[in-house]
Amino acid sequence: MAAKDKLVFTTERLKLRPLAPSDAKGLHTAYGDPDAMRFWDCAPSRDLAETKARIPRNTPHFAMWAVLSRDTRRFLGMVNYHHRHAGHRRLAIGYILAREHWRKGLMSEALVPFLDHCFGALASHRVEALIEPGNVASRALAEKLGFSSEGLLRDHLCVEGRYRSVIMYSLLANEWRARQPKASRTQPSC
Repeated sequence: MAAKDKLVFTTERLKLRPLAPSDAKGLHTAYGDPDAMRFWDCAPSRDLAETKARIPRNTPHFAMWAVLSRDTRRFLGMVNYHHRHAGHRRLAIGYILAREHWRKGLMSEALVPFLDHCFGALASHRVEALIEPGNVASRALAEKLGFSSEGLLRDHLCVEGRYRSVIMYSLLANEWRARQPKASRTQPSC
């Protein structure tokens, strides 16, 4: 296992660590829930085995972290980066919480160290998030974190035979650093 695959992030209430196959049961509380998956880019998992099959090995282009309660280590959700293009210094992020943990500020808390990692260790210049127009909570979260809406991508996804449009959100490294207390103002060149 590479050193980057062992990265653990902690916050006041949370611990983020690389997602493992043993997290399938916890992840299924989100992936198996049609409400939690309503705005995801694939259908809900039919069963635990399908959720477990959706936990791929981390690669330089894709990695997933479990979001756990720091005190109890209870599985709450997941964050990931995908479509990483190191040459262009950009990647996309995704995130999901089990429904019982919604509206508690947990994902906002989880994404701060995760975005620090994306802009710091991964040297990303641009982080993207594709969010469906109806996903009001996720859009508000992205905007709270400093993401800007760049516009609608019509019929960008096809999920269960139905086309879905998404809004492209982006956050640039200098925008992220300007929002962080005592953050480094140095930026790698392209």
